[in-house]
This record gives sequence, structure tokens and C-alpha cells, in this order.
Amino acid sequence: MFELFVNAVVAGVLLGGFYAAVALGLSIVFGRLDIVNIAHPAFVIIGSYVAFIMNERYMLDPILSSLIFLPVFFLLGVGMYRLYYVCFERTGQESLSGLAYFFGIMFIIEVLLILYYGVDYRNVQAPYIGETLFLGFLGLPYRMLVPFITAAILTGLVYLYLSKTFLGRAILAVSQDRLALQLMGANPVRVKQWAFGIGIATAAVAGALLIIIQPIEPSVGRLYIGRVFAIVILGGMGSISGTFFAALIIGIAESLVATFIGPSWAPAVAFGLLLVTLAVRPQGLFGRAG
Repeated sequence: MFELFVNAVVAGVLLGGFYAAVALGLSIVFGRLDIVNIAHPAFVIIGSYVAFIMNERYMLDPILSSLIFLPVFFLLGVGMYRLYYVCFERTGQESLSGLAYFFGIMFIIEVLLILYYGVDYRNVQAPYIGETLFLGFLGLPYRMLVPFITAAILTGLVYLYLSKTFLGRAILAVSQDRLALQLMGANPVRVKQWAFGIGIATAAVAGALLIIIQPIEPSVGRLYIGRVFAIVILGGMGSISGTFFAALIIGIAESLVATFIGPSWAPAVAFGLLLVTLAVRPQGLFGRAG
């Protein structure tokens, strides 16, 4: 029983690392810019298909291909925010119309992927997929360990960028004091489009990690919509470190529930933890980033 418990906890930590990678971009966009980008998981799926295409045609490692396409996803995010700003934010219609905008993008992406690739599951090939590292009775599948390490590095780099650079600090401040930001010589709209670009760029890496962990098809992203929003709120709106640790908590909780109660109960864990946290600590476990 003890060995089963330890393996379940470790599996939850590795799973939580992947959740952190998926939620990272949303933590910036939703937590810092107050933009409810419900289409974020759809861009993760695009990242998965990019990794699949590059792996199938050129045998590129999924993570390497996601890094190559980071600038493309960043520019995609910039363009997406510019359209959102012109159509909704500038006219003060971002609350409801903006939400419909992201819903529309999500379904357009899904339909286009279905039309082109169908609903068949796709996967990738890499030397570490299918291999397991054993430390005594502890098993660490590389298909989970590699994504965890990648997610931890990605989170650390984003945290350092936001906390140590001028533009990063401007992103942290843009939703708090727009006037002070302008007095610093920064254009709030440009800061937001840069932040949105970073948020979508992280989805490229998260997508590569997803297809390493499991086969994907166009509608898989729907499974993560509620979960990633729960992680961002649970960790404290806009807190990068809080998002990472909240993802680990949810990953561990899901793994324990799936192991000892049943896999069908695991999806309810994130929302259960979120409801309890909001009742006890409305600002999230780690508080909103200052």
C-alpha cells in the first residue's frame, strides 16, 4: 500500500508539471490582462499537431519543434490580441462579446483540424517515449518525466522574464495601474499584445508535451478548459509560481483519487479543490501576484 501511495504521489507531481505548462499562458492572459481566453487549450492542440507534423515528416523531437515554432505562435498571439482590441476592448465590449470571440476561435480551430485531419488519434515517436526510469520500487515514465522537466524550466524562464525585465514588470503592472504604466513610458496596448503573444507561445510547448504524454485528436483540448482556469484561480490570479504549485496540488490529488477511488472521479478534483479554496481563501492559495 505504501509503495502504491508513493508512486501515485510521484505520478501526480509529474502530471501536475504538465498541467502547469498548459495553464502558464492562461495565468498571464487571464490572471494579468483580465482576458478570458477560453480558446487557450485549442492553441495547445495546435501545438500538438505542429509537433506531430514535424515529427512525422522530419523526425524532429516534439519539444525541439515546439521551440522552433515559438516565434510563430508568439506572432499569432500578437495578431489575435490586436483583433480583440480593435473589435472589443477599445469599444468597451470585451466582457460578453470578447468571450464569444474566443469561443468562436476555439470552435473554428477544432472544426478546421477535424476537416483536415479527421478524428483519428495522432501520436509522435521519440527515444524516451515508452521507456521508464526505475528507482527502487518507484517508476518514472520518461513520457511524464521529460514533460515535467520541460514545464519546470519553461515556468522558471517565464517567471524570471516577468520579474527581472522592464517589459516583464510592465506586464505585471498593466492590469493594476494603467496611468502609472504610461508615466513609465510604456504603451499599455503594446504591453498587452506582447503579454498575449507570450501566453500563446507557451501553448506551443504545452502542446508538444501533451502529445508526448498521450495521443491527441482535435477535441482533446476541451478536457482542459475547466481544469486550467481552476489552476489559475487556485494558484492566485497572475501568480506564476502559484500556478505551478496549484497545478502540482491538483495533479497529486487527481492521481490519488484515480488510484484509490477510481479514474472517473479524477476530473471532479480540480473543481472540488477550487470550490473549497474559494470558500476559505477567495484570493487563491498563494494570493494574487502584486
